Amino acid sequence: MTGAAPEGGISRVALDVPLSRLFDYRVPPGTAAPVAGARVRVPFGRQHLIGVVIEHATDSSVAEERLKPLTALLDSVPVLSGEVLDLVRWASDYYHHPIGEVIASALPKALRAGATLTALEELWRPTGTGRTALETGMLARLPAQRRVLELLLRHDCLHEDDLSAQVPHWRTAAKALLRQGWVQHESVAAAPAAPTPEWVAAAAAPVATPEQAAAVAHIGAALGGYATFVLHGLTGSGKTEVYLRIIEQVLERGQRALVLVPEIGLTPQLVRRFAQRLNAPLAVLHSGLTDTERLDAWRAAASGAARIIVGTRSAVFAPVPQLGVIIVDEEHDASLKQHEGGFHYSARDLALVRAQRAQLPVILGSATPSLETLQNVVAGRYQRLSGPRRAGPAAAPRLGLVDLRAHAVSAGLSTPVVQAIERHLAAEGQVLVFLNRRGYAPTLLCTACGWVAPCKECDARLTVHQRSQRLRCHHCGADAPLPQNCPQCGFEVRPVGQGTERVEERLLELFPHAPIVRVDRDVVRGRGDMDAAMHSIDSGAARILVGTQMITKGHDFQNMTLVVVLNADQGLFSTDFRAAERLAQTIVQVAGRAGRGSRAGEVLIQTAYPEHPLLQTLMSEGYDGFARAALAERAAAAWPPFSRLAVVRASALTAEAALEFLTEARRLAAAPRAVKLLGPVPAAMARRAGRYHAQLLLESADRAALHRLLGGWLPRVAELPVARRVRWALDVDPIDLF
Repeated sequence: MTGAAPEGGISRVALDVPLSRLFDYRVPPGTAAPVAGARVRVPFGRQHLIGVVIEHATDSSVAEERLKPLTALLDSVPVLSGEVLDLVRWASDYYHHPIGEVIASALPKALRAGATLTALEELWRPTGTGRTALETGMLARLPAQRRVLELLLRHDCLHEDDLSAQVPHWRTAAKALLRQGWVQHESVAAAPAAPTPEWVAAAAAPVATPEQAAAVAHIGAALGGYATFVLHGLTGSGKTEVYLRIIEQVLERGQRALVLVPEIGLTPQLVRRFAQRLNAPLAVLHSGLTDTERLDAWRAAASGAARIIVGTRSAVFAPVPQLGVIIVDEEHDASLKQHEGGFHYSARDLALVRAQRAQLPVILGSATPSLETLQNVVAGRYQRLSGPRRAGPAAAPRLGLVDLRAHAVSAGLSTPVVQAIERHLAAEGQVLVFLNRRGYAPTLLCTACGWVAPCKECDARLTVHQRSQRLRCHHCGADAPLPQNCPQCGFEVRPVGQGTERVEERLLELFPHAPIVRVDRDVVRGRGDMDAAMHSIDSGAARILVGTQMITKGHDFQNMTLVVVLNADQGLFSTDFRAAERLAQTIVQVAGRAGRGSRAGEVLIQTAYPEHPLLQTLMSEGYDGFARAALAERAAAAWPPFSRLAVVRASALTAEAALEFLTEARRLAAAPRAVKLLGPVPAAMARRAGRYHAQLLLESADRAALHRLLGGWLPRVAELPVARRVRWALDVDPIDLF
């Protein structure tokens, strides 16, 4: 039923609920309609929720007598600017996800809970009765209250920060004075301020290489309009210098810059570089901040106090007035895609959409661009700016393969690798040993009966953590004591295989006088852990660095002369069509940590398959050669970037329930000939965290046809009776098929 438009009009509100619709609310008579993008408080069932007004209407499908009024208007100006609101609506449509949950991803938690759009501070003043109380000696036995009141009378009024600086624990005394009516206070808007990074010594700009100067010229000429540039150069070729020079130009134009990075660990180093060169306030947005810190940074961005915003995925939604450029560093990195929760979005792709709609340039930087990005270069949609050589005196490192079939191996380290480490340490170089497997060993085995320590909640083995004497599952987090004997036969158990902890132990035995630092999720937990580890390398206090994926990108080690990749075979024979691309990117990225200073670098890659085409191509033709071959294979197989994918993932308490739901969903799909449905099938690891996982894949060379199918199909899938027994989510443009 369509109700007549009530007085005051109707606001259509997005709420953080898993429903793909807006909710109509009546604007109370005599109340100005809230602007689009403003937050409102509304009744929803038996509770009150905070939502965001998306649009206004003159009538509603809800009967007038059932149309509830807005409870409160929280903002007089939009919390989501028109540009960001437009991006949110586009993301909701493209990823077929409820707009309320998309907005929840875009806003800090404190704003979703009702925090004010601008920061407030308390202003305290004395009253006339307070002056009388002080003069008549009523506070003679209350020294703390007397001190606070004396200060207020002396200055007429004080901010809370001024009181805190002069009277410790002043608030208890102030509240007592307030109850007596001897002081009064009010909340006033605080002046916008951008958090400033720790002080660092200013650094002069180096002389630009010809490649850097050409890149800056091309991008600088495009400022003020939309263009996508792929800044593709060797690791160490000076991409950050190009970023700095472009941001300088943007700041000179009175505009601001948004810089996206894939990992929290990359932000301190980048912020430090920016602080050294750019005299501009800067805000940082990432998940490692407290709710208050994140809110402060968001406010600094929204107010314009911050001229540069650096952040991880969700910073793509940051409110940045007069935005002049978007930079996506390490654009190939999988961390730029949201994997958890229901809203699976790509920050890189949303950055491109935002830039196009705002008519500003976007820079995609990487030494190993994704195959999708390189294909867009081939198609002429993106402009490639190459940095074929390293900046300064640094030369590309020498690469070599170590055949594990021909050499003795101890704790994952072959004899040639041990000899190379010894040689580089003797020459005062530093060494990086890369193994993308944390813990001591991936398996605990009984040598008598063959028992292997299993995870009770996953189709996985428990990983041995020797130092803490624990067995842990790296998929669900299950944790158990490390047994000394087999629980089945009582015989001795032993760890099999290597993790970073075991490699560190062996290196300590071999090189007891060489300080070692290990970087993985087991040791980098708290704030500052990564900075401390990197400082120990930069300062020369540590000679050997052992680490996982966390150390493969962004870090600039000037004295690192040897890089060792212990297990290059993990991605050679995977069923995931992206595995080879990821392996090539990892090898090139970690190899790029060697020889970045004035000394030559060496890279040794251990493998049991030295003749594998991927490794041979990387050795002889580099990443460009690999990418050409990989794109040809993708084209022949009609895999992305030559087709589009979407996957529906489901999990349930039984494997049958997950597969039944996906089977029923597939029956509902009236798929055109242009769209293929593959599955459903169990996930590669069918049981994780006590639930059984399965997936249904949709593939098409026609993106429009795929999205038309999804748009009409998903609402019907949500109404399936079996849908209540499963958890399910859609992932458009998935980067993982598991």
